[in-house]
Amino acid sequence: MIAKIGRSSNLFGSLSYNNSKIEKDKGEILMTYKMIESADGKYSVAQLARSFEPYLLANRKTEKHTLHISLNPDPKDQVSDEQYKEMAQLYMNEMGFVGQPFVVFKHNDIDRSHIHIVSVCIDEDGRKISDKFEKIRSMKICRELENKFGLISAVEKQSQQNHKIFRPIDYKAGDIKSQIASVIRHISSYYQFQSFGEYNALLSLFNITAEKIEGELHGQLKRGLLYFPLDGQGEKAGNPFKASLFGKNTGLPELELHFAKSKEALKGHRSKPTIKAAVTIALKSTNDEQVFKKQLGKQGINVIVRRNDTGRIYGITFIDHNSKTVWNGSHLGKEFSANTLNDHWNNNIKPDNKESVKQQSKTPRTNDADLPAQEPHYLFDFINSTDRHEDGLIEALGGLLPEAQGEDFEELNFASRMKKKKKRPRD
Repeated sequence: MIAKIGRSSNLFGSLSYNNSKIEKDKGEILMTYKMIESADGKYSVAQLARSFEPYLLANRKTEKHTLHISLNPDPKDQVSDEQYKEMAQLYMNEMGFVGQPFVVFKHNDIDRSHIHIVSVCIDEDGRKISDKFEKIRSMKICRELENKFGLISAVEKQSQQNHKIFRPIDYKAGDIKSQIASVIRHISSYYQFQSFGEYNALLSLFNITAEKIEGELHGQLKRGLLYFPLDGQGEKAGNPFKASLFGKNTGLPELELHFAKSKEALKGHRSKPTIKAAVTIALKSTNDEQVFKKQLGKQGINVIVRRNDTGRIYGITFIDHNSKTVWNGSHLGKEFSANTLNDHWNNNIKPDNKESVKQQSKTPRTNDADLPAQEPHYLFDFINSTDRHEDGLIEALGGLLPEAQGEDFEELNFASRMKKKKKRPRD
């Protein structure tokens, strides 16, 4: 089990966030402790806030007075409501919040149920409850709760998952949102790509595609992204997910910033002549597209070809896993453009590689033996698999980072907003 502790100066914000889950039928109040009771068992945000007012009035100096704690068992754990209640009480007591009022919300809007506890860190005498060694104490209590309730150990699971590599998503496996998250939240940290087309070419290796959406709202132009899962044939295989569900770095503004940085970084990049030489040799030594792809694949370069309904090639992208760079064919050179390779494979017209031959004569890497020998990054070991979905492959759920599994991205966005709240002037 994993516990997350948040502190803020916004009591109403924490209560409103959890209440919004109830309004959407994605949550419920599981229990209250030392709170003003409601006759019908239903509570508004204002009613809940009144129970904490005496504590906040007793201490106006403590800025971050509100506690927002979530307790997150493993998705495979089966936890009853009564167990959740007992866990919440034990956790609060062991963390030094004995006698403090708190309300427990249960959320069930993602693949795992979990609870949120809202309270204050000021006692009834107006003293701030110490947060010294808070994280260490919380981890210790979580291990104790795992033992008491027979839960899966988060420490042991993380150790096992640290050996995993992330894989193409499998839309049949379920929990598609977490599978997509395990890729798109981190891919920009590894690879440089200059355009939306190159980004989609990279995503296609993981059975994902992204689409831009534009529209007008209240007279303002709105732009965003949708992410779709793909099946083995590259066709959309499910409902789309808004980029906002996955965090800031998966949205269009951050991606466009990444495009610009990559464009600058790839100017005169030392890997470019090597990739061009490898592609030129593959073109000269093959006439078949699949053989061409296989030859480059052995050197850690993936080739993504895009065709229209008539079979004409309108896009080609080279993904070099040695340098972790993505290149549209025309960015490498005119002789590697979609039109040129369409003529080569569809019309049997050999590309003119005179310019490439000149460049090869200036670089020491002019034959297969001199081409990059470095293995592709281990995260992409699946690329040369003959069956990308064969039995025994490590599943994609949270494969890159264990915390991606079953993550509540609305909760992450809420936590981020709470951190950004400015201190409000007090009366």
